Amino acid sequence: MCGGRGTRLGGGEKPLREVAGVTLLDRVRDALAASRVRTVYAVTSPAAPETAASAAAPVIETPGDGYVRDLRTALADDRVEQPVLTVAADLPLLDGEALDAVLEAADGRTLTVAVPAGRVRALGFSVDTTYRTGGIAVRPAGVNVVGPDPERTWVTRDPRLAANVNRPRDRLAVAWRLAAPDTSLRQ
Repeated sequence: MCGGRGTRLGGGEKPLREVAGVTLLDRVRDALAASRVRTVYAVTSPAAPETAASAAAPVIETPGDGYVRDLRTALADDRVEQPVLTVAADLPLLDGEALDAVLEAADGRTLTVAVPAGRVRALGFSVDTTYRTGGIAVRPAGVNVVGPDPERTWVTRDPRLAANVNRPRDRLAVAWRLAAPDTSLRQ
């Protein structure tokens, strides 16, 4: 999912914003390439024409009516078969191992991935949307598995799934994590 306007980041196509010299789109693309995922589509919108041009994957153009509506448009595309791993293009610490862990947890079924909001804040990232599950406030991770079966939620503390770039200070937190990675934070 890479059709974002980047308004909270001050404008410009969000997937093409750089963190530590690498675009968000390239970071997510590298994570997908290192995972067991074999077919990738770039889901774009009219707000991201340069992203579509640099996607290096088949593009599914959506109307740009918001994440959920654009996801529905992408899922309705004849090329797409469920279950589908969806990944937002604002997850700069993502890697193949983290994506494979999501696929393993999903086991071919629908799965919403969430991170405790307190964990996200403790890592230095913004929290814009939360909901409660299992008695705790969580934030959507931006990675999900969509299929025909009922939704389940998997809560993880993994910083690779906690780190997303929505605001300028998030870029600073990611740059710091990239400069001084602490693998002990993966628990």
